[in-house]
Amino acid sequence: MPLLPQKNPLPALLLFVFAILFGSTPASAQTDSIVIRDIVWDSNSPAGMTELFIPSDNALLAGFIYRANGPSKHPTLLLLHGYPGNERNLDLAQVVRAHGWNVIYFDYRGSWGSQGKFAFKQCVEDVVNVVSFCKKYADSLKIDTSNIVLFGHSMGGWVCLKALEQLPGIKKGFALSTWDIHNDFKKVMTEKEMIALASGPDFGGRYFVLNSSIHDLFMPVLKEPDYFDLTKDAGALANKQIVMLDEHTRNSALANTLKSANKSYFKYEVWQTDHPFTNKRVALINSVLSFLEK
Repeated sequence: MPLLPQKNPLPALLLFVFAILFGSTPASAQTDSIVIRDIVWDSNSPAGMTELFIPSDNALLAGFIYRANGPSKHPTLLLLHGYPGNERNLDLAQVVRAHGWNVIYFDYRGSWGSQGKFAFKQCVEDVVNVVSFCKKYADSLKIDTSNIVLFGHSMGGWVCLKALEQLPGIKKGFALSTWDIHNDFKKVMTEKEMIALASGPDFGGRYFVLNSSIHDLFMPVLKEPDYFDLTKDAGALANKQIVMLDEHTRNSALANTLKSANKSYFKYEVWQTDHPFTNKRVALINSVLSFLEK
Protein backbone atom coordinates (compact mmCIF):
# COMPACT_ATOMS: atom_id res chain seq x y z
CA MET A 1 0.00 0.00 0.00
CA PRO A 2 1.45 3.37 -0.94
CA LEU A 3 2.15 5.71 1.94
CA LEU A 4 -0.21 8.64 2.25
CA PRO A 5 1.45 12.07 2.13
CA GLN A 6 2.12 13.42 5.62
CA LYS A 7 0.72 16.80 6.57
CA ASN A 8 3.28 19.47 7.33
CA PRO A 9 3.00 20.25 11.09
CA LEU A 10 4.62 23.66 10.67
CA PRO A 11 1.43 25.71 9.93
CA ALA A 12 -0.32 24.31 13.01
CA LEU A 13 2.75 25.05 15.11
CA LEU A 14 2.90 28.60 13.78
CA LEU A 15 -0.77 29.12 14.58
CA PHE A 16 -0.15 27.93 18.12
CA VAL A 17 2.80 30.31 18.55
CA PHE A 18 0.81 33.20 17.08
CA ALA A 19 -2.06 32.45 19.45
CA ILE A 20 0.24 32.73 22.43
CA LEU A 21 2.04 35.83 21.19
CA PHE A 22 -1.00 37.77 20.01
CA GLY A 23 -3.56 36.87 22.60
CA SER A 24 -6.04 34.66 20.80
CA THR A 25 -6.02 32.24 23.72
CA PRO A 26 -9.03 32.31 26.05
CA ALA A 27 -9.20 35.29 28.42
CA SER A 28 -8.87 33.05 31.47
CA ALA A 29 -5.50 31.82 30.24
CA GLN A 30 -4.22 35.38 30.20
CA THR A 31 -5.04 36.05 33.83
CA ASP A 32 -4.07 32.88 35.69
CA SER A 33 -0.31 33.15 35.27
CA ILE A 34 2.27 35.83 35.89
CA VAL A 35 5.93 36.31 35.04
CA ILE A 36 8.13 37.98 37.63
CA ARG A 37 11.90 38.07 37.52
CA ASP A 38 14.43 38.68 40.25
CA ILE A 39 15.46 42.31 40.60
CA VAL A 40 18.96 43.13 39.42
CA TRP A 41 19.96 45.66 42.05
CA ASP A 42 21.03 49.13 41.06
CA SER A 43 24.41 49.38 42.78
CA ASN A 44 23.83 52.97 43.88
CA SER A 45 20.10 52.85 44.62
CA PRO A 46 18.99 49.25 45.21
CA ALA A 47 15.45 48.11 45.90
CA GLY A 48 14.78 47.44 49.56
CA MET A 49 12.51 48.02 52.50
CA THR A 50 12.51 50.87 55.04
CA GLU A 51 10.45 51.09 58.22
CA LEU A 52 8.39 54.26 58.52
CA PHE A 53 6.85 56.15 61.42
CA ILE A 54 4.36 58.50 59.84
CA PRO A 55 2.86 61.44 61.77
CA SER A 56 -0.94 61.59 61.77
CA ASP A 57 -2.48 64.20 64.05
CA ASN A 58 -0.68 63.64 67.38
CA ALA A 59 0.14 59.98 66.69
CA LEU A 60 2.68 57.95 64.76
CA LEU A 61 1.57 55.32 62.26
CA ALA A 62 3.68 52.18 61.99
CA GLY A 63 4.47 51.32 58.40
CA PHE A 64 7.10 50.56 55.80
CA ILE A 65 7.96 51.26 52.19
CA TYR A 66 9.01 48.68 49.64
CA ARG A 67 11.46 50.84 47.70
CA ALA A 68 11.66 50.32 43.96
CA ASN A 69 14.97 49.80 42.21
CA GLY A 70 16.88 52.70 40.69
CA PRO A 71 17.79 56.33 41.46
CA SER A 72 14.82 58.09 39.91
CA LYS A 73 11.56 58.91 41.66
CA HIS A 74 8.99 56.16 41.36
CA PRO A 75 5.20 56.02 41.18
CA THR A 76 3.87 54.83 44.52
CA LEU A 77 1.00 52.58 45.60
CA LEU A 78 -0.54 52.96 49.06
CA LEU A 79 -2.00 49.77 50.55
CA LEU A 80 -5.02 50.40 52.80
CA HIS A 81 -5.89 47.41 54.93
CA GLY A 82 -9.31 46.34 56.15
CA TYR A 83 -10.99 45.91 59.52
CA PRO A 84 -8.87 45.04 61.41
CA GLY A 85 -6.27 44.22 58.74
CA ASN A 86 -5.44 40.52 58.82
CA GLU A 87 -5.07 40.44 55.03
CA ARG A 88 -2.26 42.81 54.07
CA ASN A 89 -1.96 42.00 50.33
CA LEU A 90 1.82 42.02 50.50
CA ASP A 91 2.11 39.49 47.67
CA LEU A 92 0.66 42.23 45.50
CA ALA A 93 3.14 44.71 46.97
CA GLN A 94 6.16 42.59 46.03
CA VAL A 95 5.06 42.20 42.41
CA VAL A 96 4.15 45.89 42.04
CA ARG A 97 7.57 46.85 43.43
CA ALA A 98 9.24 44.52 40.92
CA HIS A 99 7.42 46.49 38.21
CA GLY A 100 9.11 49.73 39.27
CA TRP A 101 6.69 51.08 41.86
CA ASN A 102 7.23 51.97 45.50
CA VAL A 103 4.63 50.45 47.79
CA ILE A 104 3.74 51.87 51.21
CA TYR A 105 1.86 49.84 53.81
CA PHE A 106 0.82 51.32 57.15
CA ASP A 107 -1.54 50.63 60.04
CA TYR A 108 -4.21 53.17 60.91
CA ARG A 109 -4.20 54.93 64.24
CA GLY A 110 -5.04 52.58 67.09
CA SER A 111 -4.47 49.37 65.10
CA TRP A 112 -1.63 46.87 65.17
CA GLY A 113 0.73 48.99 67.25
CA SER A 114 0.16 52.40 65.68
CA GLN A 115 -0.40 55.17 68.21
CA GLY A 116 -3.70 56.94 68.75
CA LYS A 117 -7.31 55.80 68.82
CA PHE A 118 -8.96 53.84 66.06
CA ALA A 119 -11.95 55.42 64.31
CA PHE A 120 -13.32 55.02 60.79
CA LYS A 121 -13.14 58.73 59.98
CA GLN A 122 -9.59 58.89 61.33
CA CYS A 123 -8.58 56.09 58.96
CA VAL A 124 -9.48 58.44 56.11
CA GLU A 125 -7.54 61.26 57.77
CA ASP A 126 -4.57 58.91 58.13
CA VAL A 127 -4.46 58.36 54.36
CA VAL A 128 -4.47 62.12 53.76
CA ASN A 129 -1.63 62.49 56.27
CA VAL A 130 0.36 59.67 54.66
CA VAL A 131 0.10 61.46 51.31
CA SER A 132 1.40 64.64 52.99
CA PHE A 133 4.27 62.57 54.39
CA CYS A 134 5.04 61.29 50.88
CA LYS A 135 5.22 64.85 49.59
CA LYS A 136 7.45 65.99 52.44
CA TYR A 137 9.93 63.15 51.95
CA ALA A 138 9.54 62.72 48.20
CA ASP A 139 13.25 63.25 47.58
CA SER A 140 14.63 60.90 50.23
CA LEU A 141 12.05 58.18 49.58
CA LYS A 142 12.17 58.72 45.79
CA ILE A 143 8.41 59.18 45.44
CA ASP A 144 6.88 60.60 42.28
CA THR A 145 4.09 62.53 43.97
CA SER A 146 2.37 63.13 40.64
CA ASN A 147 1.61 59.40 40.42
CA ILE A 148 0.28 58.05 43.73
CA VAL A 149 -2.48 55.42 43.62
CA LEU A 150 -4.66 54.06 46.42
CA PHE A 151 -5.51 50.38 46.84
CA GLY A 152 -7.93 49.44 49.62
CA HIS A 153 -9.35 46.09 50.72
CA SER A 154 -12.66 45.66 52.59
CA MET A 155 -12.91 48.58 55.02
CA GLY A 156 -9.82 49.86 53.19
CA GLY A 157 -11.95 49.98 50.03
CA TRP A 158 -14.35 52.33 51.82
CA VAL A 159 -11.35 54.34 53.10
CA CYS A 160 -9.90 54.42 49.58
CA LEU A 161 -13.04 55.98 48.09
CA LYS A 162 -13.50 58.46 50.97
CA ALA A 163 -9.85 59.55 50.85
CA LEU A 164 -9.93 60.04 47.06
CA GLU A 165 -12.46 62.83 47.61
CA GLN A 166 -10.03 64.72 49.83
CA LEU A 167 -6.96 64.23 47.64
CA PRO A 168 -7.33 66.26 44.43
CA GLY A 169 -3.83 65.28 43.29
CA ILE A 170 -4.61 61.56 43.37
CA LYS A 171 -6.68 60.37 40.45
CA LYS A 172 -6.80 56.58 40.80
CA GLY A 173 -8.21 54.18 43.37
CA PHE A 174 -8.67 50.40 43.39
CA ALA A 175 -11.39 49.30 45.83
CA LEU A 176 -11.32 45.55 46.51
CA SER A 177 -14.41 44.05 48.15
CA THR A 178 -15.46 47.41 49.59
CA TRP A 179 -17.21 47.34 52.94
CA ASP A 180 -20.31 49.50 52.48
CA ILE A 181 -20.58 50.45 56.16
CA HIS A 182 -23.66 52.60 55.70
CA ASN A 183 -25.59 49.88 53.92
CA ASP A 184 -24.94 47.38 56.71
CA PHE A 185 -26.22 49.77 59.38
CA LYS A 186 -28.88 51.78 57.54
CA LYS A 187 -31.77 49.92 59.19
CA VAL A 188 -30.33 50.33 62.68
CA MET A 189 -32.30 52.94 64.61
CA THR A 190 -31.04 52.75 68.20
CA GLU A 191 -27.74 52.49 70.02
CA LYS A 192 -28.78 49.13 71.45
CA GLU A 193 -29.45 47.73 67.97
CA MET A 194 -26.15 49.15 66.73
CA ILE A 195 -24.11 47.54 69.52
CA ALA A 196 -25.89 44.21 69.06
CA LEU A 197 -25.12 44.17 65.33
CA ALA A 198 -21.54 45.42 65.67
CA SER A 199 -20.79 42.89 68.43
CA GLY A 200 -21.81 39.97 66.22
CA PRO A 201 -19.48 37.59 64.38
CA ASP A 202 -19.81 39.44 61.06
CA PHE A 203 -17.91 42.39 62.52
CA GLY A 204 -15.44 40.53 64.68
CA GLY A 205 -17.21 41.00 67.99
CA ARG A 206 -14.83 42.23 70.67
CA TYR A 207 -11.77 40.33 69.51
CA PHE A 208 -10.23 42.67 67.00
CA VAL A 209 -6.94 44.32 67.92
CA LEU A 210 -8.34 47.83 68.06
CA ASN A 211 -8.32 50.20 71.02
CA SER A 212 -11.83 51.60 70.54
CA SER A 213 -14.99 50.34 72.18
CA ILE A 214 -17.83 49.06 70.02
CA HIS A 215 -19.83 52.11 71.15
CA ASP A 216 -17.17 54.65 70.18
CA LEU A 217 -16.38 52.92 66.92
CA PHE A 218 -19.90 52.54 65.53
CA MET A 219 -21.87 55.44 67.03
CA PRO A 220 -20.63 57.82 64.31
CA VAL A 221 -22.14 55.46 61.71
CA LEU A 222 -25.50 55.92 63.45
CA LYS A 223 -25.14 59.67 63.99
CA GLU A 224 -23.58 60.68 60.65
CA PRO A 225 -25.23 58.43 58.04
CA ASP A 226 -24.56 60.81 55.14
CA TYR A 227 -20.81 60.72 55.74
CA PHE A 228 -20.71 56.94 55.62
CA ASP A 229 -23.06 56.66 52.63
CA LEU A 230 -20.78 56.27 49.59
CA THR A 231 -23.64 56.96 47.17
CA LYS A 232 -23.51 60.57 48.42
CA ASP A 233 -19.95 60.79 47.10
CA ALA A 234 -20.68 60.01 43.45
CA GLY A 235 -20.27 63.64 42.37
CA ALA A 236 -17.05 64.11 44.30
CA LEU A 237 -15.59 60.98 42.69
CA ALA A 238 -16.76 61.79 39.16
CA ASN A 239 -13.30 62.68 37.85
CA LYS A 240 -11.44 59.81 39.47
CA GLN A 241 -10.35 56.58 37.80
CA ILE A 242 -11.82 53.77 39.88
CA VAL A 243 -11.91 49.99 39.85
CA MET A 244 -14.33 48.19 42.16
CA LEU A 245 -13.84 44.43 42.37
CA ASP A 246 -16.08 42.22 44.54
CA GLU A 247 -16.77 38.62 45.48
CA HIS A 248 -20.51 39.31 45.84
CA THR A 249 -23.19 41.46 44.22
CA ARG A 250 -24.18 43.43 47.33
CA ASN A 251 -22.25 46.47 46.09
CA SER A 252 -23.83 46.47 42.63
CA ALA A 253 -26.27 49.32 43.38
CA LEU A 254 -23.44 51.40 44.88
CA ALA A 255 -21.19 50.67 41.90
CA ASN A 256 -23.93 51.62 39.45
CA THR A 257 -24.49 54.92 41.27
CA LEU A 258 -20.78 55.78 41.20
CA LYS A 259 -20.44 54.66 37.58
CA SER A 260 -23.40 56.73 36.39
CA ALA A 261 -21.74 59.91 37.69
CA ASN A 262 -18.21 59.04 36.62
CA LYS A 263 -16.63 61.11 33.83
CA SER A 264 -13.19 59.51 33.79
CA TYR A 265 -12.98 55.72 34.14
CA PHE A 266 -14.99 53.24 36.21
CA LYS A 267 -14.83 49.45 36.10
CA TYR A 268 -16.87 47.07 38.23
CA GLU A 269 -16.59 43.29 38.28
CA VAL A 270 -17.73 40.42 40.49
CA TRP A 271 -15.51 37.33 40.66
CA GLN A 272 -16.24 33.88 42.06
CA THR A 273 -13.99 33.92 45.09
CA ASP A 274 -13.96 34.68 48.82
CA HIS A 275 -13.38 37.90 50.74
CA PRO A 276 -9.55 37.80 50.63
CA PHE A 277 -9.63 36.58 46.98
CA THR A 278 -7.81 33.41 48.01
CA ASN A 279 -8.11 31.59 44.67
CA LYS A 280 -7.64 34.68 42.51
CA ARG A 281 -4.37 36.17 43.72
CA VAL A 282 -2.62 36.09 40.34
CA ALA A 283 -5.68 37.43 38.52
CA LEU A 284 -5.94 40.18 41.15
CA ILE A 285 -2.28 41.11 40.74
CA ASN A 286 -2.69 41.25 36.96
CA SER A 287 -5.80 43.42 37.35
CA VAL A 288 -3.95 45.85 39.61
CA LEU A 289 -0.92 46.00 37.30
CA SER A 290 -3.19 46.72 34.32
CA PHE A 291 -4.87 49.54 36.25
CA LEU A 292 -1.56 51.05 37.35
CA GLU A 293 -0.29 51.03 33.77
CA LYS A 294 -3.51 52.53 32.38
